Amino acid sequence: MYDAIVVGGGHAGCEATLALAKMGFKTLLVTGSIDKIAMMPCNPHIGGSAKGIVVREIDALGGMMGKVADKTLLQMKMLNYAKGPAVRSLRSQGDKVAYPKEMQRLLKEDKNIEIIEDMVEDLIVVDNTIVGVKLSGGEEINAKSVILTTGTYMKADILVGDTRTRQGPSKTRPSLFLSENLEKLGFKILRLKTGTPPRVERSSIDFSKAKMEPGDDKLYTFSFDDKPYYKVEDQEPCYLTYTTPETHKIIRDNLEKSSMYGGIKEKLGTGPRYCPSIEDKIVRFADKERHQLFLEPESRYFDDIYIQGFSTSMPHDVQEKMVHSLPGLENAKILRYAYAIEYDAIDSRDLYPTLETKIVENLYTAGQINGTSGYEEAACQGLMAGINAGLKMQGKEPLILKRDEAYTGVLIDDLVTKGVRDPYRLLTSRAEYRLLLRSDNADLRLRKYGYEVGLISKKQYDKLIKKEENINKIIEELKEITIKSEKKMNGIEFVKRTENNIYDIEDKLSTKYDELELEQAEIQIKYEGYIKKARKEAEKMRKLENKKIPVDIDYDKVPNLASEARVKLKEVRPMSFSQASRISGVNPSDIAILSVYMKRYFNEYK
Repeated sequence: MYDAIVVGGGHAGCEATLALAKMGFKTLLVTGSIDKIAMMPCNPHIGGSAKGIVVREIDALGGMMGKVADKTLLQMKMLNYAKGPAVRSLRSQGDKVAYPKEMQRLLKEDKNIEIIEDMVEDLIVVDNTIVGVKLSGGEEINAKSVILTTGTYMKADILVGDTRTRQGPSKTRPSLFLSENLEKLGFKILRLKTGTPPRVERSSIDFSKAKMEPGDDKLYTFSFDDKPYYKVEDQEPCYLTYTTPETHKIIRDNLEKSSMYGGIKEKLGTGPRYCPSIEDKIVRFADKERHQLFLEPESRYFDDIYIQGFSTSMPHDVQEKMVHSLPGLENAKILRYAYAIEYDAIDSRDLYPTLETKIVENLYTAGQINGTSGYEEAACQGLMAGINAGLKMQGKEPLILKRDEAYTGVLIDDLVTKGVRDPYRLLTSRAEYRLLLRSDNADLRLRKYGYEVGLISKKQYDKLIKKEENINKIIEELKEITIKSEKKMNGIEFVKRTENNIYDIEDKLSTKYDELELEQAEIQIKYEGYIKKARKEAEKMRKLENKKIPVDIDYDKVPNLASEARVKLKEVRPMSFSQASRISGVNPSDIAILSVYMKRYFNEYK
């Protein structure tokens, strides 16, 4: 018998498995193909706007995505650097061969992890509690906890033109019966879809017709522990090109041949709003003369170039015409055609904020099964599901990150409170406290939690404490330093000025500090007023967050609640007044009525 079984070897599954193993639990990873563990079937990058901050949060908590990305990148950039620290985010161009290989090595070398190649097609549930899984051949395996990280594999269909093929991404085997069996247990099943663009041969592209996009000339890492593994001059360039009027005409003339626009007659799942196909872009933004596309290398080990922003489900002959209409790709050779993929997911409102399901105890779900899109969104969910499954087995309180503590907390709260209509993508605009949730301070926000749950070592924790002490020392020293300019001022006043930075007076400090410590001190000084205001707002919400609602409350007994609010509250089962206030359809008047009811009938609120 295992302590835990993780179903699926994608980015969520890898983080969940490694977290449980690190916490000391004997963990079984069941995956359809061991060779495909941690594969990157779609975009070849890690990070990006908001997502890069999530990768840093994963590292701060003790997860592995950032460390593996650092070791295997082709290029690194800091996005939005000129816009200020609230929206800065790292983006690495990943290597599709090296990344999975390194993640597989970590899993295979861990003594607490066993990996088997099979498909889980059913769950073994006794008295609404998970006790194990059933494999495709009928074999049963028992465990105290199960985490489902099935990605896009449940009843997966590949869509190209008017053809539908039951198949997982990159021609892998789909899961045929698991979603049906989840439905029998009471889970609501959603049908979603996403897509991927064509890959073309590097040597067949005329890059002189595109704009080179090199990596930054400054070294960066996702990880707070490791030094950069790469050299600035060794980074692989990407290239920027655009669609043309000819591209748009080809798409419009063949729109009915696209799977999503008539090629397949039956109703299709809902596609991603924030990562649409090129057909969607042409239809929805008909006034735009062109759309930007990035030509991105996928690996140092093969010749594929990924056309970022050119996802499509057109037939192969139409794809040929579309690709050849792009500047620099007139003679491009398509190595792999684009496709859309349709798959089953669950309604994420069937989850607690711990990612444990409300329907089956000790069963957790993470990643695209919860309706999200993206490797990073999957990985942070896998990590949190692994942590919370482990904490529950230890008899400890769960780790639930607040919206003012982490983008990971924002993502999970959005999922369990609002659910999804289309594949959820994390955006900086989703975070109301984004000035608090910066890339630079993820370790200061979350590393203590990682240490408390057992994923961060004493050495890593001591390094954090030293960093905090040094930041405070820098700020205190600056208060005492006098700067002679047009008028006398101390170091704090000097750094606060827009035209100045902390490095201008670095030599006046009593000792040499690390660059990241200086950067952190400068951000805290320059944005002090804004940060205080954000913390004050967050504190108001924390008071509501601390006002808990019993999970088993009977909303039918609460008088005067609006009908819609009653339905939504029964669906979501919020754990606090703060969460209840974020449910669509629950108004401030409903919250006030609920508060009065709680004070009247529950002693702890009197």
